[in-house]
Amino acid sequence: MRILLIEDSAALRANLTEQLEHAGHEVDVALDGRSGLLLALAGDYDVLVLDIGLPRLDGIELCRQLRAQRGTGPLVLMLTARDTLEDKLEGFAAGADDYLVKPFEGAELLVRLEALARRSSRKETAVLVVEDLRYDLGELRVERAGRTLTLNRVGLRILRELMSVSPRVVTREQLELVLWDGYSPEGSVLRSHIYALRKAIDVEGLVPLVHTVRGIGYRIAREEGA
Repeated sequence: MRILLIEDSAALRANLTEQLEHAGHEVDVALDGRSGLLLALAGDYDVLVLDIGLPRLDGIELCRQLRAQRGTGPLVLMLTARDTLEDKLEGFAAGADDYLVKPFEGAELLVRLEALARRSSRKETAVLVVEDLRYDLGELRVERAGRTLTLNRVGLRILRELMSVSPRVVTREQLELVLWDGYSPEGSVLRSHIYALRKAIDVEGLVPLVHTVRGIGYRIAREEGA
């Protein structure tokens, strides 16, 4: 993979660059957010490994501007010491595809990156429909009641799994297998993605479609009587 590492800590930057290159990846580096954004817009990167606390332009705003100008690509893995649910939701809303909380092991970063790469390489051509929700897998376009919805890559992958078996339930373990190749991240990560998905799809005035089946998993369907 061609990776752009945007990190202002010299020690961490050197350590991660060494590990990523040792794993066979091509790595470019940026020391601040402004330089990182310019490189990301100009280069053909598969993944950005992006620290949130950057000088000149923080990682959240960098990600927002990148998505506004480059759409769904490249993938973005955020690195941060902020571990609250609100922080994670802010990162996902800005367009991040995954979120890794410091401190972390280099092996975990490599696993996350490989999982992101595998998911992004799978091409789809079908269209999924549940009630007034439509997902064009080829164009990665989601519409609800004729209105286009904006979802990040993880949200799109979860939506595909839920819609493809609707109205059946998809277990938490099944989603973790699809999203992280069976690796189980810190507990609130999947819930954060589901929350963001529900917030995007089940807007006020429309019948709720995203449902939690307590202790089992999630489903997407119109509930009886709704």
